[in-house]
Amino acid sequence: MKLIAIYFIGIIFGVGISISGMANPAKVLNFFDVFGTWDPSLMFVMGGALLTTFIGYKLVFGRKAPIFDGTFRVPTSRSIDAKLVGGSAVFGIGWGIAGFCPGGALPALGTGRWEAFAFVGALIAGIVIARWIMNRQPAAEAA
Repeated sequence: MKLIAIYFIGIIFGVGISISGMANPAKVLNFFDVFGTWDPSLMFVMGGALLTTFIGYKLVFGRKAPIFDGTFRVPTSRSIDAKLVGGSAVFGIGWGIAGFCPGGALPALGTGRWEAFAFVGALIAGIVIARWIMNRQPAAEAA
């Protein structure tokens, strides 16, 4: 049942990204082009997402436990460290350059555009490299 719920949530997310136009990198890049072909619609998409998330969190965390698990599994760290700031910067720069965010790029694969496949390939390579670097850090600190 848990996998079925995950599948339908993914479908809803993909359809929402597609309908909102966020699978189109030109639409995203136009949002960042404030002095050119600025398109403010991304603000409304993000605002709708924030409102939906706010309501969802209130409903979900109002429960004693999740529906498909015994406890909530949320991050416990609230520190703002170099990894968080660096990762946020890489995310923002990549989004601004490519016009894709990781969540929007996955539904964009369905368009068959080579740019979406190139971005997802680079995304996977970045994840592999970041994990490799993070796994090497404890060894470097011990030496």
